[in-house]
Amino acid sequence: MTSPVFNSITRRTLLCGMATATLATGLRAAPTSPRDARVLVGTYVREGGKGLYTLSHDRARNRWQVEAPVAGIDDASFAVRAPRTGLWYVLREQAKGSVTGFTPDWKARGTMPSGGADPCHAAFDDASGCLAIANYSSGSVGFYRIDPATGAPGEPTISRHEGTGPDKSRQEGPHAHWVGFSLDRHWLHSVDLGADTIFAYRFDPGARSLSAPVPAWRAPPGTGPRHLVWHPRLPRAYVVAELANTVTMLDAQPDGRFTTRTQLTTLPGDHVGSSQAAHIAIDRAGRHLYVSNRGADSIAVFALDRDGVPTLVQHITAGGHWPRIFILLEDQRQMLVANERSGTIAVMALGKDGRLAPTDQTLRVPGAVFLAPTG
Repeated sequence: MTSPVFNSITRRTLLCGMATATLATGLRAAPTSPRDARVLVGTYVREGGKGLYTLSHDRARNRWQVEAPVAGIDDASFAVRAPRTGLWYVLREQAKGSVTGFTPDWKARGTMPSGGADPCHAAFDDASGCLAIANYSSGSVGFYRIDPATGAPGEPTISRHEGTGPDKSRQEGPHAHWVGFSLDRHWLHSVDLGADTIFAYRFDPGARSLSAPVPAWRAPPGTGPRHLVWHPRLPRAYVVAELANTVTMLDAQPDGRFTTRTQLTTLPGDHVGSSQAAHIAIDRAGRHLYVSNRGADSIAVFALDRDGVPTLVQHITAGGHWPRIFILLEDQRQMLVANERSGTIAVMALGKDGRLAPTDQTLRVPGAVFLAPTG
């Protein structure tokens, strides 16, 4: 999906631009350097985590180290960073979920309810200063306008999904697991595991508003879609299903909906036993797709052709147990894999052909559940 190069300038868009300019200049931006690599790690207290950790990379030695955690930010299930200001919006995965804005030196800039229980994913539209949050247990999405002067999240608008699935232990009701703005910024999508549905919200970045959700794609019953990623150049998206252990290529439509193109398993053919697919990511060139498998404890690597059609090319061990999330660090030619139940982060080498290889480095971070680059 593409956006027009020029948009007509209205008083509303001008005011929005002034607001984001205030946000950009009124708050201290985080220092960045192309030579440095730092990664934020959120952890669960119940699994031994002590708060938010930072990993720092020594380029000369090509080694990572774990810095002392920022105490007091417990059960941080996800965080997103505002590029213009450097502020972080951190989710606390609790029965009464919350989101807090933090400066780069971890001073709080305001806390709001997440709009539901157990928030697990968030998305930020930098140009408009809008934040969206997926609340897993309540199957709801919270939408926030960020205060241009302070960076604090405002009062949320809350939308609750509807739907169930055939797996009564996991799909007794809606479970929003992912949110993301479309590349043309016309839509916010939310992937719901419990309802076997991707929902679409019409997004107006000028008014900083959302419409009510409508079904954008129905997964096969019992599939349990979890996370989605957009192709960087093509009107394509890929959704990973936790319960079915599949990745589905979707064609994006102008009305915010999707149609199915093809579907592949994320597991090797000889796998025996239960497994739950988790995270999905794509490289900057749109040539390779990656999915983690919890239980099989592996990373599946898919090559993408010119039309974005995936072909499985590799399965590699995740370097630990229960790979919940991973991040691609293409400048360092590495992937970091957070293995939640073993309390480790495996460092993998990323080849120019997109394939992965193990390294001799594994970092100890108990209860690691999300990773995010800080620059």
